[in-house]
Amino acid sequence: MKIIYERLDEILPIITDKRFRENKGLGNEIGYYIFDYDPEDEIIVREHIRFLKQKINNEGMDFYIRELDLYEIMIEILEKKGYLKKVFDMENIKGTDAILKPIKNTLRLTQKNDLVVEYIREMVQENDVVFLTGIGKIWPIIRSHTVLNVLHSVIDHIPLIMFYPGTYSGQDLNLFDEISDQNYYRAFKLVER
Repeated sequence: MKIIYERLDEILPIITDKRFRENKGLGNEIGYYIFDYDPEDEIIVREHIRFLKQKINNEGMDFYIRELDLYEIMIEILEKKGYLKKVFDMENIKGTDAILKPIKNTLRLTQKNDLVVEYIREMVQENDVVFLTGIGKIWPIIRSHTVLNVLHSVIDHIPLIMFYPGTYSGQDLNLFDEISDQNYYRAFKLVER
């Protein structure tokens, strides 16, 4: 089993390979990848993402790393709609469970006009490699397999890497190595453990 630093060091050569960015050799599958990791390594992974973004985005490469943090996207949408303070107030009065459904309804999750998916669609540009983060922070409001399923109809020609605090078997997602997040079989493991 590789240690986290060895696995993280494998990302840069993969994403700088032009064939990766062109989705070559995937049998016409959409280039979705999952980098799963031990949840205890969250800070190490975040720091490495910051390093990769700085290295790629500031060195005049022919592509751009677009990090999209699902939690930050949710906060921004709620703020723009003027609901963020209302959500905080409701949580203080009724508890966390009481805000889950209203937030999901506000974000229109899994609907045709899903605001999170629309936000991502608007942000992504032609020469991007998308890093999808914030998976652990947004749970249980947004579940990773749900957002990946919906994104398939929106991002189908740009590589997307989901950084997943848990285990991806190639078919099953297990968030925090404790919570079954249902089957998802369309993504490739970016780096084996």
